Amino acid sequence: MRNRQPQILSLLVAFASAATLLVPPAAAQPPPFSCDPSSPSTKSFPFCKASLPISKRAQDLVSRLTLDEKISQLVSSAPAIPRLDIPAYEWWSESLHGVSNAGRGIRFNGTIQSATSFPQVILTAASFDVDLWYRIGQVIGTEARAVYNSGQATGMTFWAPNINIFRDPRWGRGQETPGEDPLVTGKYAVAYVRGVQGDAFQGGGKHRGSLQASACCKHFTAYDLDNWKGVNRFVFDARVTAQDLADTFQPPFQKCIQDGKASGIMCAYNRVNGVPSCADYNLLTNTARRQWSFHGYITSDCDAVSIIYESQGYAKTPEDAVADVLKAGMDVNCGTYLQNHTKSAVEQKKVSVSEIDRALHNLFSVRMRLGLFNGDPKKQLFGNIGPDQVCSQKHQDLALEAARSGIVLLKNKEKRLPLKRSKSISLAVIGPNANNAWKLLGNYAGPPCKSVTLLQALQNYVKDTTYHAGCDDVACPSPTIAQAVEVAKAADHVVLIMGLDQTQEREDFDRVDLVLPGRQQELITTVAQAAKKPVILVLLCGGPVDIKFARDDQNIGSILWAGYPGEAGGMALSEIIFGEHNPGGRLPVTWYPQEFTRVPMTEMRMRPEPSTGYPGRTYRFYEGQSVYEYGYGLSYTKHSYKFISVTKEFFYLNQSPKSQPGEASDASPRYRPVSDLGEEFCKKSNFVATVEVKNHGDMVSKHPVLLFVRHAKPSSRSPMKQLVAFQSVKLNRGETVKIQLALNPCEHLSRADENGMMILEEGWRFLEVGDQEYPVNVMA
Repeated sequence: MRNRQPQILSLLVAFASAATLLVPPAAAQPPPFSCDPSSPSTKSFPFCKASLPISKRAQDLVSRLTLDEKISQLVSSAPAIPRLDIPAYEWWSESLHGVSNAGRGIRFNGTIQSATSFPQVILTAASFDVDLWYRIGQVIGTEARAVYNSGQATGMTFWAPNINIFRDPRWGRGQETPGEDPLVTGKYAVAYVRGVQGDAFQGGGKHRGSLQASACCKHFTAYDLDNWKGVNRFVFDARVTAQDLADTFQPPFQKCIQDGKASGIMCAYNRVNGVPSCADYNLLTNTARRQWSFHGYITSDCDAVSIIYESQGYAKTPEDAVADVLKAGMDVNCGTYLQNHTKSAVEQKKVSVSEIDRALHNLFSVRMRLGLFNGDPKKQLFGNIGPDQVCSQKHQDLALEAARSGIVLLKNKEKRLPLKRSKSISLAVIGPNANNAWKLLGNYAGPPCKSVTLLQALQNYVKDTTYHAGCDDVACPSPTIAQAVEVAKAADHVVLIMGLDQTQEREDFDRVDLVLPGRQQELITTVAQAAKKPVILVLLCGGPVDIKFARDDQNIGSILWAGYPGEAGGMALSEIIFGEHNPGGRLPVTWYPQEFTRVPMTEMRMRPEPSTGYPGRTYRFYEGQSVYEYGYGLSYTKHSYKFISVTKEFFYLNQSPKSQPGEASDASPRYRPVSDLGEEFCKKSNFVATVEVKNHGDMVSKHPVLLFVRHAKPSSRSPMKQLVAFQSVKLNRGETVKIQLALNPCEHLSRADENGMMILEEGWRFLEVGDQEYPVNVMA
């Protein structure tokens, strides 16, 4: 999400963040707020009375505004309203994996000059640890409020999380997401939003209605192409079936809204089936507000209103574009388009003042929930959060835990890892990603609390460490292979740190290949052949890469995927290489072969089409070969599983009184729409699978247990398998634990039909964990 030069801006963000550390701190300023009790001009206004319901306060405030004042507030950089003592407000702030200055609302130019930088989301998701995700959200929300209380923020609305499905491995923004699975993405969204907003882990916290900071689920919806072979997100029309919308693209947003209680939504640039997302009344009003009971504000992506007229040609005039989005239910425009064209739209009677009032009511309600109309925020609910809570040791420890938990061991031939720590060993570190701390952060990162390269972290373990870049950068057009080989030959162990960076994958930049850039492969294989022992290959990248060559090369002993591991990534990786931590991450996205690039990125269908050779997408539907499968990940120890019990094994469709099961044919089983089964039936059908997990090794492990369901006789449109539950469990050496995984047939055994209706079909299923299966049966 950006203006028209996102590729330039995303590169400048890193430089701006680094430059922030060099700027002397500005004098401390009080946080901006309204309704100062010492101000006689405002203290009597109903909108300043915290004892009144927010709906009445917002209504009162909006009623006092002139038309020009109202229009001024419809954009992300909302100006002050001096006569009511209302300060300027910036809606655009960022906190994807830590509080960032990538937006306009946060400044690191005062007492606080940095914030905890967690791993990029794709690596955090690899932990499959909901509790960890929630604690990261808590830290981000706390540090955001601290920045505000310190007078270094003009807004408390953060445009994260990105919960689009990582549908295509080439997508430059896939790194920002929790991966390709709708269940994982939905659970991540709920945990992150609750943490940021100050809610309890299970929801329904004691500060009900109040917001520590505001989270925003983006990009609504079916947004997963930025700029591929001349097709950009501004003009792309995503043709999506009702079936794919129902069981892939929409579930994370529904969870984010209904369970997470997110206070913001961002509508996307692209069109979906011909209609721009920000102008889609069915999407924004019918679905989000009416069906899912969304209470919050809806923002456009930056300049997404202007492109409805200027790029997409959907609207015939600028005023039509303004009318389209306001009538659809959008509230605030990132950019200036509504500021420039709303008044003429009103004068031309294309939009009514009541639509503007509705938008303003939503906007001021969120600002009031943040406590910004209750007097001095430092004397309110979250007023005791200060600079000492930013970059605290506890927060930095959590960043380290997140990096440790996400890093995935992809190969470990003959237990090459972990290395034994010794004063006598020598180490060669080779690769363009080894000696640049910014490469660890990914996009949308602010200035981190600390900056340690992977090379520096490894040098802390082995004093005799020699470094050679091998390539000037990851594009690697002209590697210095001969010199790298000489460095490798002289060392006892070789660590190659390769992969991608933000020049290869980022916002507004999708890849066209899945192989490593330039001559990286040649450098890796040549060094591996020359080294004394099988080398260790570390990959920094958000999206998957085709590394079959390395997987199958006997000279490459171990492969670690480290995503973009954040400020503590170097330490986490070193701990894993030298056996101080047992890796347990598992891939949150399928790693496809280079041949997958024959599939157009513009093809949105999830399900395969055998007649045309279309292979489908994601582990749920993809029928081709994988380099590594979804959920793959090794450990230094072996784990085994055993089903102990399943509390219900049979489910009867005829126990619900609403209707009889649909007619069966030779080709399809009988079924019932989930909506017809009724809430009572679904609630009574809850069941629990108890699984025993054993650590057979001599190292402590943090191990994600993934439970899938597979239909014994799937229909042609059913997923091949589906993740239905997961839990991260810590196991001591040789320890056995039992975990309980809660399931519901209406949610976990159903599928979407061609019309987008969730149905529960008769037939046997198998619950699967590891190599273990347990049958359950849905009967008509």
